[in-house]
Amino acid sequence: MRASPGRPLAIVSAMHEELHALLPLLESAQQVRLGGREFHSGRIQGHDVVLALTGIGKVAAALTTTLAIQRFDAQALVFTGVAGGLGDGVAIGDLVLARELLQHDLDASPLFPRYEVPLTGCSRFAASAALSDAVHSAALRCIQRGAFSGIQRGALPSQATRTPRLHEGLVISGDRFIATAAQSIALRSALPDALAVEMEGAAVAQVCAAFSTPFAVLRTISDRADDAAHGDFAAFIADVASVVTRCVVQEWLAGRDASGGGRTGRLGSQ
Repeated sequence: MRASPGRPLAIVSAMHEELHALLPLLESAQQVRLGGREFHSGRIQGHDVVLALTGIGKVAAALTTTLAIQRFDAQALVFTGVAGGLGDGVAIGDLVLARELLQHDLDASPLFPRYEVPLTGCSRFAASAALSDAVHSAALRCIQRGAFSGIQRGALPSQATRTPRLHEGLVISGDRFIATAAQSIALRSALPDALAVEMEGAAVAQVCAAFSTPFAVLRTISDRADDAAHGDFAAFIADVASVVTRCVVQEWLAGRDASGGGRTGRLGSQ
């Protein structure tokens, strides 16, 4: 479906540093405050966009996503942020593109199966294939041209100095910062195909699915969701994740044609 002219693309981030990495790119910027959030509208790479900070946690992310869709009529939404790595081979500094998202802390059993969102029949929400493919290509181009090589040397721990890899699959969300090896092991046991864990993506997915709005979620791995997860977290956001967000968003928008962004968001099945 051809994108409607004038309807912006929403780009939302969980942390201030990532939003601030994008604000200098914004032309003809305007700002409005809604629901305790600042929404920044304008143009990047010739595209109408609205930028916003979700805040941390599922409720905060759901509120920001709803406002972006209802008040700004966003035609599609891309969410960027960091996550803890769970899957084998998902290392600090890697990128994970969510193909499906699930709330790992949602359990209304025995009324409904564990993880299922009550009254929807679904536990896994599928990201837009077309939009995710476009973000995947943009991220891959950034990696292939060495856009992150400088931050690898200066900001990441020694075990992450290899070229970052791009993974895709299940990302899980919950209102809990996973910061012990025991918690991480429990999640991997319960959801062995989960690649990464964070605190917002599945809420964004549920709202976008309700409005049939295409969405994509891209995460940079800041830690391995273990006992060392809290160390240097703020520095990673500022020095690494913000650089990744800026590069991928610029590359995605530069390569986007007028036919992208149709309404293809949908629910996935358990």
